[in-house]
Amino acid sequence: MGEPTLHDVAARAGVSIKTVSNVLRGVTGKVSAETSARVLQVIEEIGYRPNLSARRLRSGRSNVVALAVPDLRNPYFAEVATAMISAARQAGYTLLIEETGGNAGDELNAAEGLRDPLIEGVIMAPLALDPRQLDRRGRTVPLVLLGEHDYDGDCDHVMFDNLTASQRMTAHLIEQGYRRIAVIGRQDAPPQAAAMAAMRFNGYRRALTEAGLAYDQRLAPVIATTAYGKAAGAEAAEQIFARGLKPDALYCFADVLAIGALRAAHCRGLHAPEDFGLAGFDGIEEGRFTIPTLTTIAPDYADMAALAVNALIERMESTVPIGHRDILCRYELEVRESTQPGLRAGAAGAPGAGAVSAGAVGAAAG
Repeated sequence: MGEPTLHDVAARAGVSIKTVSNVLRGVTGKVSAETSARVLQVIEEIGYRPNLSARRLRSGRSNVVALAVPDLRNPYFAEVATAMISAARQAGYTLLIEETGGNAGDELNAAEGLRDPLIEGVIMAPLALDPRQLDRRGRTVPLVLLGEHDYDGDCDHVMFDNLTASQRMTAHLIEQGYRRIAVIGRQDAPPQAAAMAAMRFNGYRRALTEAGLAYDQRLAPVIATTAYGKAAGAEAAEQIFARGLKPDALYCFADVLAIGALRAAHCRGLHAPEDFGLAGFDGIEEGRFTIPTLTTIAPDYADMAALAVNALIERMESTVPIGHRDILCRYELEVRESTQPGLRAGAAGAPGAGAVSAGAVGAAAG
């Protein structure tokens, strides 16, 4: 007996082949939830697997795109991947995910479409790749980059305003009465990571200046690792505590850094927000369940994914060259327990409570 076919699925589910195709491509609005569930059940029962090669021969298109991220263990990139899968499915595309490990060679390979002819376009969050290397790509598939704009080639950058967001976070800490604000996340290299860190660091410095507060370089240790992580956050926080600098707040350029810093503080008998304020960046789900809940800058992942996928599809379908574009997604400053000592003391039974202020919203094309 041969492999199950699209016709087999349609016959057993009692629907048309077109309906099965719509279900497989995730096209909503054309198939009822009940019919979709029946088709998916049949697919599972008979073990049908779509033949991408046959699809490509019929249409000249595979409807397959790729997402390349440094580390899927990092909750931020896991959130990004989840949102991208949903946005791609909504648009009728299959999304393959590649983990680059923050290796420049693997990132360049991803930017070339992983040398896979089925992959029609790539969305990538580069970490170590020198932007000049992108000009030497052997295969120039349509490309959308996530992160700061540091490359002017024919691709799009989807990002949010790191400088303004960081400035708003620092201003929030100052408004809460914090004056000696240490930062964890300052980076000197590699290129892409340094660009993002520099924007957040510059926003921090700008807010200090506007408030008339002096910048103390001792409160800004350099993170030497390629990627942010909990261990790096704990190590940097320990450096600050060990120097006896006594900051009254720690502002971390990623939530994972803040979670690591929280652990380092706990080992010294220090607790946020009673002993110091703590703020993060990235709005990962885990921050809603830390003790205390974590004040953070939360990008709108669904908005980011929709903008990236739509920009990529536009590039793949365009018959004329499209120049470089910068596209801004939405974000919010989410104020939680870690920067509100009074709230934590008076409302310990309300995890995650706190004011939520709307963040910058933008969509600019260059």
